[in-house]
Amino acid sequence: MLRLLLLLILLVIAAGAVMAFTADRLMLFNWMVPKDAGSEQVARDIAYGRDARQRLDIYAPQGVDADAALPVIVFLHGGGWRSGDKAGYAFAGRAFAARGFVTVVANYRLAPDHPFPDFVEDAAAAVLWTEANIRARGGDPGRLVLVGHSAGAHIAGLLAMDGRWLGEAGHRAIAGWVGMAGPYDFLPLDTPATRGAFGNATDLAATQPINFADAGDPPALLLHGDADETVRPFHSERLAARLEAAGVPVTLRSYAGIGHIRIMTALSRWTRGSAPSLDDITAFVRSL
Repeated sequence: MLRLLLLLILLVIAAGAVMAFTADRLMLFNWMVPKDAGSEQVARDIAYGRDARQRLDIYAPQGVDADAALPVIVFLHGGGWRSGDKAGYAFAGRAFAARGFVTVVANYRLAPDHPFPDFVEDAAAAVLWTEANIRARGGDPGRLVLVGHSAGAHIAGLLAMDGRWLGEAGHRAIAGWVGMAGPYDFLPLDTPATRGAFGNATDLAATQPINFADAGDPPALLLHGDADETVRPFHSERLAARLEAAGVPVTLRSYAGIGHIRIMTALSRWTRGSAPSLDDITAFVRSL
């Protein structure tokens, strides 16, 4: 009863605008939203490095066998490279797991204390840890799919398209990647978030995923809401055009009336009907 009352209060405060949530408020959203049955968290706070932020959680279909060899999603959260935490994304991990995917949700160090390339290096380390260890959790290390939202989509794009981060063997393990409302082409640095994350970079061109779109990149699914005023849809549109011109399999999905956060919260049971994010990602992963 208390949970229902709090949910109603939240709905009134938000006036139906879940898209107005910041990344940090997703922690509250995650606590309140019902999770998908048939899934479970099978590991929490596994270290892939020495820093306290270098931790990951793992979700899987309930009762999955170690030899199941299921497709693996590595999810990277958003938050403008300066906020966000994996603890607020259990609803996403459980949603993907309920669809039959072993899902890793990783934290990474945050700007401005850890600007580019620290957070990209962390995400790469999390992916390499997953490739080396996920078989014991029922995942197939040869079928890794990167999924990121906002800043996490930027990082996923760099890992998928710029081979220096994962190395040749790690890059080959990426079967595909999904960008949800990602910024891929944002020079000059004209916001506090981008300046804090990339202002000290010696090669700004190397921070832009669009500059690495080339033949041989893994297939991509780019999702964007046409009402996104935080990261404008042109980011996905331009990257899709560049990938297509290079002969890379790419699918662009535009969601009418959907903003920056709603495209992410639509993965949850609570607001799943607002956008087909989960269905589109599920179909993409299964097609690889």
